[in-house]
Amino acid sequence: MAERDAYIDKAKAQLDQWNAEIDKLEARAREASADSEIAYRETLQDLRGKRDALEEKLKETQQSSEAAWSDMKAGMDAAWANLSEAIKNAQSRFN
Repeated sequence: MAERDAYIDKAKAQLDQWNAEIDKLEARAREASADSEIAYRETLQDLRGKRDALEEKLKETQQSSEAAWSDMKAGMDAAWANLSEAIKNAQSRFN
């Protein structure tokens, strides 16, 4: 159980960091030209969708039984990697 709790705490902390990055991208979108702002908005919508999916997986993981933990962890890891890659791509695209 301690491993699961540590994993959940780490995921929450990482989500906080990613939310801050999404906020930074949103601030840039407000300052961008009209054409660039459209691209920012599309990217932000995609990032928020992936973030929401990860948050849902996190909730499921928190509510899972100890027996289901390993299966839930695999789903969390996949959602985690998906959001991480999307944020890295957005950062490099708009820097």
